[in-house]
Amino acid sequence: MSEASVAYDIIGDIAIIKPIPGLQANVNELAARIVAASKHVRTVLRQLTPISGEYRTRALEWIFGEKKTETVHREHGCQFKVDLAKVYFSPRLLYERIRIAKKVSPKETVINMFAGVGCFSITIAKHSQVSKVFSIDINPEAVRYMFENVYLNKVARQVSTVLGDSKAIMELHLRGKADRVLMPLPGKAITYLDAAMVALKPKPGDVHIYDFVHARKGEDPLQKTLDRITSRLSRFEVSVIRKETRIVRTIGPNWYQTVADLTLEKLPTKKMHDAWEHP
Repeated sequence: MSEASVAYDIIGDIAIIKPIPGLQANVNELAARIVAASKHVRTVLRQLTPISGEYRTRALEWIFGEKKTETVHREHGCQFKVDLAKVYFSPRLLYERIRIAKKVSPKETVINMFAGVGCFSITIAKHSQVSKVFSIDINPEAVRYMFENVYLNKVARQVSTVLGDSKAIMELHLRGKADRVLMPLPGKAITYLDAAMVALKPKPGDVHIYDFVHARKGEDPLQKTLDRITSRLSRFEVSVIRKETRIVRTIGPNWYQTVADLTLEKLPTKKMHDAWEHP
């Protein structure tokens, strides 16, 4: 079995082999081949469990090289220090991070509801003229690394790191503050649309909603995502001014990660308050 036939990610100088049935007999040889093919890789880990839980973490096993889980990943002129055993990080979203950053207009206020170690937030700060990014995560370890990454990338003036539940923080402190809300938590983002609507300014604003969706042959995964979003937005008096969708990546047989970029205009009515109070 060659390294080309196995799924693995390279994050900084660490390679993570994705779980594949029957790989045990070949894993050490495969690790050596990965290191030989990628000269900057110093450590090979194997992912033992799916990404799961409130903090979106996974169990990892050391296979080869230096025994560590912390590294510094570089992309788009940014540096991200990360401990892969304690926080979520995916190098496969590098295009999404720069794509969103290029959409941000000068002087915008952006809220990143699920910021992790700050990748989207810092990329926005480095590649746009954003005024402020409120970068929120519930994982204390992620916020610790995010704080460090903000200073590592010299964007402390633009990015504010916030520890806590994004719904509560936006309801209590960020009502009507955002020109743009980023929701990079597929599988749960749509259920947080109430908070995003509360945070948008009383003028047209942008929301980026990531989703996981199953679509059989003949079904449109993008339409299924839009249908789910439309159902949630029906709770509010809101106009969809613009919508764009794309498949971010295929994550399994008939499973897709999608994103919907919406420009919304809300009406500050009692219906908004009632939807928040009675989900």
